[in-house]
Amino acid sequence: MGLSDKKEQQLKRMPIIQSRIKASRNGRFVIQQTIITNVKPIEYYKTILANTVKVTEEPLAEDELMVEEGSELLKRVKATA
Repeated sequence: MGLSDKKEQQLKRMPIIQSRIKASRNGRFVIQQTIITNVKPIEYYKTILANTVKVTEEPLAEDELMVEEGSELLKRVKATA
């Protein structure tokens, strides 16, 4: 049973992921390399580059930062659920 045309088109749009694993020349290390190939039309990138967004950096004061332990955050989330 083959793939439907819709599924084939969906798979063609997905990035190609290649993974290679090899040993270093001296044999002391394992080298794992992942290559993600994503093919998009030039017009896609031209549209993105034409849409320039200005980002401004603003310094934050200590009282503006929220630092919370993950376990405390989880307790609070569970209590509200």
